[in-house]
Amino acid sequence: MPGKRSEVISWDEFFMRVAQAASMRSKDPNTQVGACISAPDHRILSVGYNGTPHGLDDDEFPWDITDESITDKHNYVIHAEANAILNYRGSLREFSGATAYVTLFPCQECAKTLVQAGIREVVYLDDKYANTEGNMISKSVFDRCGVSYRQMSM
Repeated sequence: MPGKRSEVISWDEFFMRVAQAASMRSKDPNTQVGACISAPDHRILSVGYNGTPHGLDDDEFPWDITDESITDKHNYVIHAEANAILNYRGSLREFSGATAYVTLFPCQECAKTLVQAGIREVVYLDDKYANTEGNMISKSVFDRCGVSYRQMSM
């Protein structure tokens, strides 16, 4: 009888692939973001993607970026990280020490939310807003709160 397979994907790759799959649910025409939160013992705690709140028909939603705040999608869409936290049905205490895998580096609001939920590490694929003010604030929040972050490639 042969031994077990040795060429398996890493935990990082597994959780990031889950985040990538979640991002495919987003109807945003510009940016599709997915998030997967894993416990220290390698259990998936929750998954989310960027989309509209329940009750807002995303098929009729104006997915435009406009100068009018009442019609700008940014004022309505819930980010993947926040959705992953909100989708969780267990005790938020289980997020203590967890890792968030995200396809896009978190914005400053999501950074604060992840810290508050107890996330200790953020693993991300893309940092397309690097060196913007919001990105620097996110990194400052993580640094000041002891949350590590690292980019991975796939």
